[in-house]
Amino acid sequence: MSTDSILKHAADVLSERSQTYGAPDKAMAAIAARWSLTLGHPVTPAEVVLCMIDLKLTRLARDPRHQDSMLDIAGYAAVLHEVTK
Repeated sequence: MSTDSILKHAADVLSERSQTYGAPDKAMAAIAARWSLTLGHPVTPAEVVLCMIDLKLTRLARDPRHQDSMLDIAGYAAVLHEVTK
């Protein structure tokens, strides 16, 4: 898969997920609220996104060719932009 096709596919996935789960900033805020309760301290939407990227990086360390993890990292990078603007 080429760089352009990975980024286009990531954009398509983000659009699909937005329809399913709502706007990325609101979805990450909802996850942050849940994680804050679970962990017993405030978690920001940006921290949620960074942790999800870290999860995908851990998976890539096991298999650096795993296309889905690469795709997800590209998508989460775009979501990070959304939650920090």
